Amino acid sequence: MNNKRQNEAWINLELAGIRKAGLDRHLFPYPVPGGRIRVGGKTMLNFSSNDYLNLAGNPIVLAAAGEALRTVGAGAGASRLVTGTLFIHEELERKLAAYKGYNAALVFGCGYMTNAGVIPAIAGRDDFVFVDRLAHASILDAVILSRAKLIRFSHNDAGHLCDLLRRSAGKGRRLVVTESVFSMDGDVAPLRDICAVAVSHNAMIMIDEAHSTGVFGPGGSGCVSELGLQSEVTVSMGTLSKALGGYGGFVACSGPFRNLLVNKARSFIFSTALPPASVASAIAAVDLIRNEPGMGGKLLRNAALFRNSLKKAGLNTGDSASQIVPVMIGDNRRVVEVSKRLREQGIVAAAIRPPTVPEGTARLRLSVTLAHTAADLDRAAKAIASVISGDEC
Repeated sequence: MNNKRQNEAWINLELAGIRKAGLDRHLFPYPVPGGRIRVGGKTMLNFSSNDYLNLAGNPIVLAAAGEALRTVGAGAGASRLVTGTLFIHEELERKLAAYKGYNAALVFGCGYMTNAGVIPAIAGRDDFVFVDRLAHASILDAVILSRAKLIRFSHNDAGHLCDLLRRSAGKGRRLVVTESVFSMDGDVAPLRDICAVAVSHNAMIMIDEAHSTGVFGPGGSGCVSELGLQSEVTVSMGTLSKALGGYGGFVACSGPFRNLLVNKARSFIFSTALPPASVASAIAAVDLIRNEPGMGGKLLRNAALFRNSLKKAGLNTGDSASQIVPVMIGDNRRVVEVSKRLREQGIVAAAIRPPTVPEGTARLRLSVTLAHTAADLDRAAKAIASVISGDEC
């Protein structure tokens, strides 16, 4: 057997195993992003978009991106430490720092690269990173990259975290990492309790605010800001790709910590800087949200109504308390079939399966956006309840 056939043999075997487990995935192209999209002349309600505030197509955001494209260029042209740091990057970082209530900020290529750069810059082989059991894959991968010892605490359980920190006393640098709003469950972390435990054990704290930025807190500044925890939280991570409607990742932090990342975060050092259009769209989005501070509150109220409609229909939405509303189904194949039937009714509701979520917790991961009207939410809730209750898979 030649090399090509050998490779095809193991690849096909892997794919067969994925299909057998009901875990095969496929790409579905769409013409544009957002909560309402036109596909083949038909309007689809998209409940699988992270464009929470409907800013990806906002005219002000688009105009800012277009102007930067014309006046600055299509790309930054280099990594940040060479000649890729443009005036516009530093303008965005100043705005993000002020928005989050920190002295400094640093922009990365995306959220995954942010976590992959920050955690290894803090922790090394002799250190310990304590991570919530349901934290995002990028956080776990970043700990692996760091070579630090990964210790996972029970989801949102500050007491368990306290026990684990106590056992590691005096054993190297320690970092606690969690999300403020969890991306697949939509629940909110008890940040006050987690921070109190971490501080009492002299551990640093990193909070992933990818799904709370733009939605929670004053003017959408996030849960850390809402609770006034900036002095306890060493680094507040966020993205430009969800509520802000664009692309990129960032951290808000102290000036010295920013300098440390500039010198040690490999995903920052060895990557071309974020394109000017992405930077400009983020600046416009932050300005827009700060000028219209009620956007996040409106979104959360709409999400609460939607969640209550699903609950009244007897569906399990877990502990969701945000714009992210899961509907638990459990079986991998069944959730795929439910998603397919909803698509036929003009509703995009992605089927989320392991390893994205734990075994046995396959679900529809629904996200409410400001593109959805009250009538949209009512129709979607009824359709979801009807499909699930009538499903015979």
